[in-house]
Amino acid sequence: MTGTGREDARIDRRFALMFLVMLTIAAGNTALQSVLPALGRSLGVADSAVAGAFSVSALLWVIAAPFWANRSDRHGRRAMILLGIGGFSVSLTLCGLFLMAGINHWIGGTAAFGCFIAGRLIYGAFGAAAPPAVQALVAGETTRAERTRALTLLASAFGLGTILGPAIAPYLILGSVGGLEVGLAGPAFLFALFGVAVWITVRRMLPDDRIVAPHDDTHGASASYPSIGGAPSGASVTAATQSHVEQVGYTDPRIRAWMIAGLVMGHAQAMTGQAIGFLVIDRLNLAPALALEPTGIVLMMGAGAALLAQWGIIPRLNLTPRQLVLTGLVLAAVGTALTGIATSLYTIATAYALASLGFGFTRPGFTAGASLAVGANAQGSVAGKVTSINGASFVLGPSIGVGLYEAQHSLPYLVAGAACVVLIGYAWATLNEAKDASGG
Repeated sequence: MTGTGREDARIDRRFALMFLVMLTIAAGNTALQSVLPALGRSLGVADSAVAGAFSVSALLWVIAAPFWANRSDRHGRRAMILLGIGGFSVSLTLCGLFLMAGINHWIGGTAAFGCFIAGRLIYGAFGAAAPPAVQALVAGETTRAERTRALTLLASAFGLGTILGPAIAPYLILGSVGGLEVGLAGPAFLFALFGVAVWITVRRMLPDDRIVAPHDDTHGASASYPSIGGAPSGASVTAATQSHVEQVGYTDPRIRAWMIAGLVMGHAQAMTGQAIGFLVIDRLNLAPALALEPTGIVLMMGAGAALLAQWGIIPRLNLTPRQLVLTGLVLAAVGTALTGIATSLYTIATAYALASLGFGFTRPGFTAGASLAVGANAQGSVAGKVTSINGASFVLGPSIGVGLYEAQHSLPYLVAGAACVVLIGYAWATLNEAKDASGG
């Protein structure tokens, strides 16, 4: 095997490992999301409290993501990925324990959810370390021509995870273990074990990318890795020779429009996704215990559509980030509106799938557009901003969605559709295709 071939294999193995990290995080979170509406109803907790469980942790995520992204520039991507996966596993373990306490009536339902929110705070604070480090590592290993495709493939890990999470969750609902009822808390415990396994794998297989260089410890070696294609990329060479990293603000003219578009798109997706479990229960007139499987079907249909976009459609169309966002917004606007008026499992699932297909276009478009707008030495900073914007969507998005749902069941979907329509006009006018920002 030639040296280039060995390097290709190492790069491919690293990318597969990063894909696994994102897949595990997405699967664990969506598995939890798929059981929470039923669990909340069975414990007698208000729907708004269920939404609040995600909102509070998302607020910490928004604050923490840029902080960890900056640290990854200085202390290496590997350290931040390990921190994020560790936080994910610890959080799920605690969440499972608190939910089990409520199921076994050791504490009341409201108290159990209050403790559950405290457990989610750990994920918000430390889980946010992994995604920006993963994105920055991948961006540092790709040329500008490769980056949209690579980040789209990485984003598809979320799509695959949101299929596997709800699909696996019903099989992880445990009965009595040692005389204790585990029930709907089972997915939290078992995905925490998956997280531990991934943590061990990353620690053993991903090289330590910290650089100890005289008079300069301000950048990590991940930026100097060769590209996924096997040869050093222009981006990686530039990053490897920078004496310092560039900090980019949310209002930087290069990324401002992308940040606004990402925030609005993310809120539309968070509003509709958080309310879907309640919509299934109420539109189909189901008892909470019977709602898990149909909710899982709807979530899997949506995730499958997003995965179809990212694995099947986007690579063949070769669309630019701006085109991805505009195409996705049109599909999402129609799909969310149809979900709001759907009355059967079939119509809910197909309409939600159409909306998710649209969001499957917008997320990689937003990520790649922001990344391509800046040079190699700003990738860590932009990755942190992108991760923070994605988290910000879940600070108020779930609570807004459930609040609108409690007022009228169709409202979150109609409002989200209207927001997508307005955003189409804004994106058309302000999103520009990135010129060469590699810094030379």
